[in-house]
Amino acid sequence: MKIYNTESKQKEEFVPIEEGKVRMYVCGPTVYNLIHIGNARPMIVFDTVRRYFEYKGYQVNYVSNFTDVDDKIIKKALEEGVDASVISERYIAECKKDMQGMNVKPATTHPQATQEIDGMIAMISTLIEKGFAYVAADGTVYFRTRKFDYYGKLSHKNLDDLRSGFRNLQVSGEEQKEDPLDFVLWKPKKDGEPYWESPWCQGRPGWHIECSVMSKRYLGDQIDIHAGGEDLIFPHHENEIAQSEAANGKEFTHYWMHNAFLNIDNRKMSKSLGNFFTVRDISEKYDLQVLRFFMLSAHYRSPLNFSDELMKAAESGLNRIITAAGNLKDKAAKAENTELSDVEKELLSQADTYRAKFEEVMEDDFNTADAIAAVFDLVRFINTEIADGKSHSGAFLNKLYAELSTLTDVLGIIIEKEEEILAEDIEKLIEERQAARKNKDFARADAIRNELLEKGIILEDTREGVKWKKA
Repeated sequence: MKIYNTESKQKEEFVPIEEGKVRMYVCGPTVYNLIHIGNARPMIVFDTVRRYFEYKGYQVNYVSNFTDVDDKIIKKALEEGVDASVISERYIAECKKDMQGMNVKPATTHPQATQEIDGMIAMISTLIEKGFAYVAADGTVYFRTRKFDYYGKLSHKNLDDLRSGFRNLQVSGEEQKEDPLDFVLWKPKKDGEPYWESPWCQGRPGWHIECSVMSKRYLGDQIDIHAGGEDLIFPHHENEIAQSEAANGKEFTHYWMHNAFLNIDNRKMSKSLGNFFTVRDISEKYDLQVLRFFMLSAHYRSPLNFSDELMKAAESGLNRIITAAGNLKDKAAKAENTELSDVEKELLSQADTYRAKFEEVMEDDFNTADAIAAVFDLVRFINTEIADGKSHSGAFLNKLYAELSTLTDVLGIIIEKEEEILAEDIEKLIEERQAARKNKDFARADAIRNELLEKGIILEDTREGVKWKKA
């Protein structure tokens, strides 16, 4: 298996730190609003990477954080007159809903920055003790960038070039720095902001330190893969390397993976341009499985352009797979479950070639675009074999279905359509629930409500009677 390593700028053979296990950290969102479709790309891409490792038999420890203390969160909290935790918890819950809609598996651990403050204080203290960090007069703690000899090895940036354009790294209190390139590890509180006690001042951590600490706690000093959007390469991931390797005295990450940007109608996504979409916005027009399928239709390192036209093409392609799966399942249910014939065994050997192609391209830096092409080849084969006039055993058809299901599951694509409940069936269940309540059979009434909820139907008891809506 080969992975393109951002640090070396080349594909490298994947060799895990511990045989049969993968330690993987993916930078998660800052939770001050609903996630946008730019956030969705790394979620979907690296969930698929995880799924492929699991398919190959690896035990994956997958950690993805929520940044729940940040200027944007604090600003929103002040606007609403609530505690910052109210904002962050609200949008963590909303993020998880969207992740579920995109069939992104929950991480092994979803740490939150505010729950890891002690670890951050401990790592910052270690950096100070080792001479890699210093405390300014107001209690701000800075990292001595030039003291870390390998700074710039991920982004391939030269320190002297950075020095001439250091405005990108400026923060308030710039004059306190020993060097303009030094970055913040801990900063003093401001009025109205959440803060924590520390040896240096009442304040809160800088952004970069949280991932170094959470990665160390949940994955160890060294990890196999660190991933995220390419916008994080500098300064975030570069600073993570400096902090982690200076504190731990070991190479931090063996493989760095970064997905390319997502554009909207060939332009960078921006609220000012009116082309900014949340995942929730997209869910009002398309099933989020379509969004997932669309995201995987290009290689993760290639820029991806989002448009209605391309989403409709993705929807059409996804429907082809789902339709083939449905037809195959129906035919298998009606077929005699006899033993495989020699002809069927030969046909299954042919079907195996599509799985082999799928694995070949996935092991070449997770080329999901070509993996989808292999799935379409299998779908064409299936459609040929279930065409009118052809007869096969149930065993053969079930094996074909299992083959298709396995490959689509690696991609996180759900091929089994949930049966939609009809409006007349909903009304019948509501009538039954009302009768149960009248007879004081509240257990049955609750069971009906829960049954409908599982099918995505929410009941509302109003003065005008019971009303229902789709979740």
